[in-house]
Amino acid sequence: MPKPNPRHPKFPIPGGPELRTKGWRQEALLRLLENVLSVGEDPDNLVVYAALGKAARNWLAHDEIVRTLKIMEEDQTLIIQSGKPVGLLKTHDKAPLVIMANCNIVGQWAKAEYFYELQEKGLICWGGLTAGAWQYIGSQGVIQGTYEIFMRIAEKRFGCTLAGRFVLTAGLGGMGGAQPLAGRMAGAAILVVDIDPERVAKRKSIGFLDEVAPDLDTALAMVGAAVKEKRAVSIGLVGNAADIYPQIVRRGVVPDVVSDQTSAHDLVYGYVPKGMSLEEVRRLRKDGQGQLMAASRASIADHVRAMLEFQKQGSEVFDNGNLIRTQAKQGGVENAFDIPIFTEAYLRPLFCKAIGPFRWMALSGEESDIARIDDLVLEIFPENRIVTNWIRLARENVPFEGLPARIAWLGHGERTQLALAVNDLVRKGELAGPIAFSRDHLDAGAMAHPNIMTERMKDGSDAIADWPLINAMTLCSSMADLVVIHSGGGGYAGYMTSAGVTIVADGTDAATERISHAITNDTSLGIIRYADAGYEEAINAAEAAGLLLQPGATLRGGT
Repeated sequence: MPKPNPRHPKFPIPGGPELRTKGWRQEALLRLLENVLSVGEDPDNLVVYAALGKAARNWLAHDEIVRTLKIMEEDQTLIIQSGKPVGLLKTHDKAPLVIMANCNIVGQWAKAEYFYELQEKGLICWGGLTAGAWQYIGSQGVIQGTYEIFMRIAEKRFGCTLAGRFVLTAGLGGMGGAQPLAGRMAGAAILVVDIDPERVAKRKSIGFLDEVAPDLDTALAMVGAAVKEKRAVSIGLVGNAADIYPQIVRRGVVPDVVSDQTSAHDLVYGYVPKGMSLEEVRRLRKDGQGQLMAASRASIADHVRAMLEFQKQGSEVFDNGNLIRTQAKQGGVENAFDIPIFTEAYLRPLFCKAIGPFRWMALSGEESDIARIDDLVLEIFPENRIVTNWIRLARENVPFEGLPARIAWLGHGERTQLALAVNDLVRKGELAGPIAFSRDHLDAGAMAHPNIMTERMKDGSDAIADWPLINAMTLCSSMADLVVIHSGGGGYAGYMTSAGVTIVADGTDAATERISHAITNDTSLGIIRYADAGYEEAINAAEAAGLLLQPGATLRGGT
């Protein structure tokens, strides 16, 4: 039976042993669709996160997806185009149940303005990364990635700890909301600014924020006390980062780490320019988009100038993947890209080994299933410091949102090993129900984004989008349950393409086969992508895994 959802009463949390479909594979995908709405920012409008990331194009499309998942057989495939179901095809029982493509616009037309026109006509929707693919698991999906960034910074600059360090950032939406908890878990005193008091209150209510400061003076005093005591704390402040950051600069306060995760990617439906209220911005979204975009870009320029000043004063400053540098450069900040992107600066050595954000969801709705898998992870990977440290921290600090779920940065071979072991637990009846495995789209072989994932690739292949397309085709060939190709919408239009996958561990031999092929091939492509770009760590990993076409050599260059 579904469980009540205090946050969104109309969208209960799925769970229970009863099937409404013709099999657990279909039921799994139905529950994952229900889950992203149960944890979404604005489920009444199908928005999951990032201002525009939607689970389906409209309610008519949503209802038809639900109806079809309930009646379809295992030898059929549901085709979804930009959040709208368009066909149910006869395939075979090893084919994906769902294939979708969201928001893919031909290159010369892939502009924010054209996306908004298509959206107004009801012809398209942006699936975000995991929103439209029904893979979002609430803020937890971002918490570990943010935590790992902070810990890589700690290793690089601060003697492996952020205790006694001041982290300044902004944004408390569906993605940025992970920052305060991740910062506190990393041992820092973290101050997070957001213009929306409701978002600040929400993060306080679920325990991600320890305190909410009434003003900047109080906030800085609270941070100063925590830094002096080397006490981890997360503090929220209602305000516009484009106002607050320059004020902190003028006061001569230099944070140790500075970033931002406001919705700077979207100048209309995301970012709020300084000097404007939320109500003013909402009015302009329909009839004053040009004015709003210009104001947002000018505000972002001031925002980034302050970040650059912090960098000049010695702060570790990074772009957290929201296009804020891109918007600032278009707004006249010529050196905006002096700020590094987090992927290149801190995480690329992990991606070279296909280590990335793997995740699993308990379709039963029972937290005990995740607890058992936590134990399993610690049993299987006792020498993996990143994973064992994270699982212990997550158990103590990370609340479940929606279906109980967990994320952990696992790599090639490790993901397959865990998923097969979990499938055995389902087969033996040691879990209350099947488990769905997925990952963030920001994964080694799954994303092309020249300003985020693939910025400054060693071989200059930043903008080549073949890799996520190959990834999706390979996953279809490898019997995954759901495969998706996404491109950017809103302010992300024209900037990225990614691929996503979901595989259901239902305890069957067929699931063993799907896991063995799909998960293994997914991470194999991640290593191959970076080996092809010339990264030594990836070449070594490819050779060790037997992935090179010519052992001991790479096929590079030439005509």
